[in-house]
Amino acid sequence: MAEFSLIQTYFNRDHHSQVDLGIGDDSALVSPPPGQQLVICADTLVAGRHFPLSTSAHAIGWKSVAVNLSDIAAMGAKPHSILLALTLPQVDHEWLQAFSQGLFDCCQQFGVSLIGGDTTQGPHLTISITALGWVEAGQAITRSGAQAGDYICVSGQVGDAAYGLQHPGHPLQKRLDYPTPRCELGQQLKGMASAMIDISDGLAQDLGHILQASHVGAQIELECLPLDPVLQQLSLNEKFQYALAGGDDYELCFTLSPTAYEKLLQQQSHVKISKIGHITERLGLTFEKDGIDHPFQFHGYQHFA
Repeated sequence: MAEFSLIQTYFNRDHHSQVDLGIGDDSALVSPPPGQQLVICADTLVAGRHFPLSTSAHAIGWKSVAVNLSDIAAMGAKPHSILLALTLPQVDHEWLQAFSQGLFDCCQQFGVSLIGGDTTQGPHLTISITALGWVEAGQAITRSGAQAGDYICVSGQVGDAAYGLQHPGHPLQKRLDYPTPRCELGQQLKGMASAMIDISDGLAQDLGHILQASHVGAQIELECLPLDPVLQQLSLNEKFQYALAGGDDYELCFTLSPTAYEKLLQQQSHVKISKIGHITERLGLTFEKDGIDHPFQFHGYQHFA
């Protein structure tokens, strides 16, 4: 099948009214809303590196969109559209049907349109997505605003996806294959969170990016980490390895003042929020359990390991 026939068959669907020109021309056209900044991010997923080769095509389609929308959410922005660059070893119509359905299922759930991209043939299945979103000018939440005394919070649970990766067929594998980007929460945190990041490479490593950008330190209270009951049954080292270094959670980790935290608690949220520690003036990341410091060393996902 020719490239353009493939695009027409599997990827050319109706886009929402906020897209001026979508798939079918040399470029897409969108009109920024007044007073908004454009937020752009990109992620590449390589078969066997970012997802197991046994992962279903539908799950790959969903996840390739979701991980990008998670980055948009981490800026406090509203997702708008995506671009897809797809490299295929060969044309497999059954696989493409399931992949495109998974991609569009995620797009539909979060109000996003596929507005362009590229397809080509290559030795390895590779999916690169660029996501676009909008945020009010000056309202984006970056990694660099954390201050001493701020609380550290996370959404949802951590460690589920890493456990699912090591235990294929377990119910927690769904958290690996079908992550949920916290788009609504990200927008809700505008004006409250002082810094934010999504958890893709492990909580400890990603929180470290906030600490480095903000020139602060942090103390994590290990007993406050939101863990699934399955993880709670594991040894200390095992469960905290999954929770702090496992990666693929795609939850939000954010900091906010005690006053802002109380304000957040008064608002309705469909996502569980857990306070897991606080920001310190002293640099570095420390871990505490039952009032005792624990000298854990956690290393998250390494893209060039």
